[in-house]
Amino acid sequence: MIPHNLVLGLVLPPLGLALLAAVMGLLAWRGRRWAGLVAALLLLVQVALATPLANAALEASLQRVLLQLAPIRPGEPRAIIVLGAEVAHAVDGWKAGPLTLERMAAAASLARQSGLPLLVTGGPVAPEPSPPVAEVMAGQFRSDFGLEVRWIEPEAGNTLENARFSAALLRREGITGAYLVSHEWHLPRAMLSFRGTGLVPLPTPVRRALPLELRASSFIPRADRWGTSWYLLREWAGLGVYALQLRLRRG
Repeated sequence: MIPHNLVLGLVLPPLGLALLAAVMGLLAWRGRRWAGLVAALLLLVQVALATPLANAALEASLQRVLLQLAPIRPGEPRAIIVLGAEVAHAVDGWKAGPLTLERMAAAASLARQSGLPLLVTGGPVAPEPSPPVAEVMAGQFRSDFGLEVRWIEPEAGNTLENARFSAALLRREGITGAYLVSHEWHLPRAMLSFRGTGLVPLPTPVRRALPLELRASSFIPRADRWGTSWYLLREWAGLGVYALQLRLRRG
């Protein structure tokens, strides 16, 4: 089976657009004039996706989806769910990656303010043999934040499973409401995943994006902006796939 990350890397920009533009360029070289115009438009989109303006537009679109998915009457939060992202293999062992660590820091602050227990969720994610993200998070909550994790869910391989397995753990203790900590751009897919689980989470965004102030720098491409666009477009792709999966499951 082809790893889904490889498929996403080949399909989503910037590589996906570059490959398609190359195909169009080859067709144009072989006499298809229309293909040359398509290739030029694809390259223009490619450059646009490297700008702060494109990042802000994509973030704003996901913010609107999050508002639509946020519960009108969330259950009373009696726990804090922290969704794992990635891990890094360092000299001194496995550590939480940057995204995971940001979520942990936000959850630690919330735990100290609210006194609520923590649930961490995430299975192995690295291509090489690695411990579950949840176990790495639990260890670092203890060592770096001085907090004990009450529930460790180490099996989930994606956000749908994060939701299903976490909700099952909390339902056993009669908990139907919880804070859900993740990045703002990931929360729409996470909230969608919790539908039908019996648990109503309250979305708790990490590092909320500021509205874009239009200035000259908003239109200047930067290579690192492609990475941000890739993450945001992946969320849109994931939303579509998850919505279809949930509809087929219900139907």
